[in-house]
Amino acid sequence: MKKIFFLLITGLTVSVSNSQEISDAMRYAQDNITGTARFRAMGGAFGALGGDLSALTVNPAGSAIFSNNQIGITFSNQNIKNNSNYFGNPTSDKENSFILNQAGAVFVFKDQNPNSNWKKIAIGTTYENTGNFNNSIFSAGINQNNSIDGYFLDFADGIPLGNINGFDYRDLYYDEQQAYFGVKGKVIIPVNPLDPDNTQYETNVPAAGRYYQENEIYTSGYNSKLGFNIATSYKDRIYFGANLNLHITDYRRTSSFYESNSNDLEATPTISDVRFNNNLYTYGNGFSFQLGTIAKVTDALRLGVAYESNTWYHLYDEISQSLYSTLQAAGQPEIYESVNPEIINVYDPYDLQTPGKFTFSGAYIFGKSGLISIDYSIKDYGNTKFKPTNDSGFRQLNSNMNHQLTTNSELRIGGELKIKRLSLRGGYRFEGSPYKDGRTIGDLNSYSAGLGYNFGSTKFDLAYSYTERDSNQRFFEAGAFTGAPNITSKLNNVTFTLLFEL
Repeated sequence: MKKIFFLLITGLTVSVSNSQEISDAMRYAQDNITGTARFRAMGGAFGALGGDLSALTVNPAGSAIFSNNQIGITFSNQNIKNNSNYFGNPTSDKENSFILNQAGAVFVFKDQNPNSNWKKIAIGTTYENTGNFNNSIFSAGINQNNSIDGYFLDFADGIPLGNINGFDYRDLYYDEQQAYFGVKGKVIIPVNPLDPDNTQYETNVPAAGRYYQENEIYTSGYNSKLGFNIATSYKDRIYFGANLNLHITDYRRTSSFYESNSNDLEATPTISDVRFNNNLYTYGNGFSFQLGTIAKVTDALRLGVAYESNTWYHLYDEISQSLYSTLQAAGQPEIYESVNPEIINVYDPYDLQTPGKFTFSGAYIFGKSGLISIDYSIKDYGNTKFKPTNDSGFRQLNSNMNHQLTTNSELRIGGELKIKRLSLRGGYRFEGSPYKDGRTIGDLNSYSAGLGYNFGSTKFDLAYSYTERDSNQRFFEAGAFTGAPNITSKLNNVTFTLLFEL
C-alpha cells in the first residue's frame, strides 16, 4: 500500500514519510567557534585580521595576509555539563571528548615582478570539526500537567484503526507508526475497538496527574568542513579571497523517555509506567562557498567584509523505535506490553538549506605590540528550508520555521598583546537567540583566553574557552505532550595548536 520497496537486509525498510523537526535543522544552521588555539582564544574575531588558518573560515581573503607557507594541526578537549531543571527538580549530566579540531595548510606564491600590482597568490586547504555532537542530557521531575499519552493521541487522531491493525508496521507512514506504538502499547485505546474505521482514540493513562518523568539523551558524531581556498593581494593593500567548502556530517542520537504514576487503580487495566525509546542516525554531505575582502585603510587599520552562502545539505535519516509499558487493574496482576518491531526505517533522502551569513570586521594593529579586532555577523534563520519545498510535510515544517525563527546577530571581540616571543590573548563572543521567543534556544555568551610562544619557524598556542547557553526544548517537538526542561549548558574547552612555517 504505502511501501515503496524493501531492502534485502532483514530489518531495514524504506519509508516516504517525514520525521524531521526544527531541532534537526538547527543542528546544522548554528555556528560554533572551532579552529586553532589563537583563533579560539581571541573569540574568533579574525574577519579583518587574516594570517591564521582558521581565519580563512571567516573571511577567505585572510590567506593572502600570510607572508610564508604554513601548516598546522589543532587538538581540543571538550567538557560539556548540562544542568537541567524539570518542574523544579534539578539534575545534571556531562560528557568529555578529545578531538582533532583543525588541520590546514597555506602556500604563498609571490610575484617577483616589481611592476606587478598583484603581489601574491595564496592557496590553502583547511579541515574544521565545526560540530562535535558528543553530549549527554538527563532530565527528571514530576509533571502535574500532562502525560506522554498526548504525544500518541495527537498522531493517532484521524487515523483509521484498520490502518494500525490491518497492515504491517513497515507499511505505515511515520504518523501511523507513532499511533501504532500508542495503540499496541495500550497507552491509548480506540473509542470503538471493533470498528476498523474508528478514527477517535482516548487515553489509557489515569488522569489524576503527578506523572514522574525521565528523559535521557545521548548524542555522538561530528559535522566537519573541508575548505579549499584561494586569495590574492593587490598592492598589499586590498585582499580578495574565495572558499569552496565540502561539509560532511554523521550524527547519532539515542533517547529514552520513562513515565510512571501511582494513581489509584481502576477496574480495567490502565498504564502505570511506560518507556519509549528512539534512535536516530543522520548522515550526508553538503556544499557552500564564501567570498571576502580585506582592506588596509592604513598600516594600522584594517576593514573586512565576507559573505558565507547557504549550505545545501543532502541528508539521510534512519530511525528505530520501541515501547514497553506496564498496565494494572485493581486486584489484578500486572500486564506487560512490548512493542518492538526491530525495524530500522530508512527514509528517502532529503535536502536542507541552512541560511547564509554576512560578516563585517575591523581590526587595529598596534605595531608589533598587539592588536584588537571586532567581527559582527548577521544571519536570518527564518530562511532555513527543508526540500523539496512542495512536499506537504516539509511545507508545514518550513512555515513553522519561518514563524518561529528570526534574524540574529553575533559579536566577536578579540585582543592580543605581544611581549617579545610571548603572546597573551583574550576574547568574548555573544550570539543572540535564533528563536523569536528567545527561550527555546537562548542567547550565547562565551569568554576565552590563551597564550602562544614563537620559537621561530615553529609556534605553539594554547587556549581556554567557556561558553554558556540556556535552552527550553521539548522532549518531543511533535504531538500535544509539552514537557520541556530548562537546561543550562556549560562548555569548557582546552585547545592547543602546533604550527610550522616553511
